[in-house]
Amino acid sequence: MAEDNYQGPERRNFIRLDFVKPLAYKICKKETIEKLLQGYTANISQTGLFCNLEDKIKLDDILWLSFDRDTLSICHDMERRSVIYQNGIIGKVVRSQTHDDGSCEVGVQFITREEKNKPETASAIELLKESDDQQNKEP
Repeated sequence: MAEDNYQGPERRNFIRLDFVKPLAYKICKKETIEKLLQGYTANISQTGLFCNLEDKIKLDDILWLSFDRDTLSICHDMERRSVIYQNGIIGKVVRSQTHDDGSCEVGVQFITREEKNKPETASAIELLKESDDQQNKEP
């Protein structure tokens, strides 16, 4: 993980906990929605997480994230605030840094229930539903 050289006042509203666990994710775009990808969480708060992913991720991409939330006490508050779909949390990429090896450090802000009707969020959730419907129809 990149070293944080920021020396100013704390800008976060919630404490981040070190949390290194496997993470499954999908990029909510037509060309990538069918692929279940793998990565690792690095730290987490009630409003988002920082993770290391194998694929290049762009700012403002919408992701579906699945990880072991049962081990964290903060997840109860997270699940009340956030959009949960098929046991995964929907989030928006707010930071993305690609490394020479192609891996990517990504900051994800969880989408709140109030934000779920925004056009970009609603279309991402619709893609997930269509993908699930398609997979359920296959023999």
